[in-house]
Amino acid sequence: MNAAILTMSDKGAEGLRADASGPALEKWLAGRGVATLQYEMIPDDLAVIAATLQEWSDSGRFDLILTTGGTGVSPRDVTPDATMQVLDRAIPGFGEAMRMKSLEKTPHAMISRAVAGIRGKTLIINLPGSPRGAIENLEAVWPAVPHAVAKIQGDPAECATPSEAPKTNP
Repeated sequence: MNAAILTMSDKGAEGLRADASGPALEKWLAGRGVATLQYEMIPDDLAVIAATLQEWSDSGRFDLILTTGGTGVSPRDVTPDATMQVLDRAIPGFGEAMRMKSLEKTPHAMISRAVAGIRGKTLIINLPGSPRGAIENLEAVWPAVPHAVAKIQGDPAECATPSEAPKTNP
């Protein structure tokens, strides 16, 4: 699986703050055999975020794009808005699962607006801006990510394993 990581940070893009989340995500992915082919830090600007997500998804180079930062309710937190602009289809279960897992640790999880979905043959997932939050949220949804990527790319295999298949009455 090939991935890209896009960090949103006004201060980081200006060189005033180092990004800890992007490198933490890259290391976490590498531990699962996922190659991060591109990493970039950009400002919290809706048009720039949307254009970058569109360009990266449409390039065909990435199976997975992870964003980090800009998922809250501050005026400059526009990552979910930009993501929704470029998605072909949303996958609400990813955001729901991340918020459920995060609620075990903080009530602030309720104000996360993180979304996930599909553009072309690429899965895009918004993650929080803190390294710990980004990793914890990715861990919450990772069990479904490889299957989702395979399906997005046209895997014709049945989703249910024989043990999960419904029983039929004779």
